[in-house]
Amino acid sequence: MDLTQTIAPRSDQVNADDLIGGPVTVTVESVVAGNAEQPVDVRLIEFPGRAYRPSKSMRRVLVAAWGADSTAYTGRRLTLYRDPEVTFGRDKVGGVKISHLSHIDKRLSIALTVTRGKRALHTVEPLPDTAPSTVAPEPPAETVAECTDTDALKEMWRVSGPERRAQIEARVAELKAAES
Repeated sequence: MDLTQTIAPRSDQVNADDLIGGPVTVTVESVVAGNAEQPVDVRLIEFPGRAYRPSKSMRRVLVAAWGADSTAYTGRRLTLYRDPEVTFGRDKVGGVKISHLSHIDKRLSIALTVTRGKRALHTVEPLPDTAPSTVAPEPPAETVAECTDTDALKEMWRVSGPERRAQIEARVAELKAAES
């Protein structure tokens, strides 16, 4: 049994604790404006309902690699990892950094501010533009309509696009109503 899912924190964002089990490669679903404190929410297919909120340094990496227009980010992939050396004030709290990006031709190295007056080189490696074909294809509408196993429906939801996800959510609600 893989315990990774049992140690995931409950949060509306991807954070360093999510990556204790190791790096994760994710696909950008969309990028939307956040709030004053966290101005960017990168929605990820692999983390439904949770956003990756990149630090200013990681936003600089994204802009250097992919450009300033975030609408181009949809469908692109990145590998996130936990860096235990990230500090907040004087405390080492750990943070989320990017190690790999799709849609870059070669290694990208960029000098980023670490503390006031101190910069360090951050390197990002190229990642294949498309995910390996080990991901299950989106299920047909008929399969969703006939399914009575909510765990199976959850797995189908994970690999589906927005239209099929809406159908799956409706099917789960239908099954729950039938149980009542």
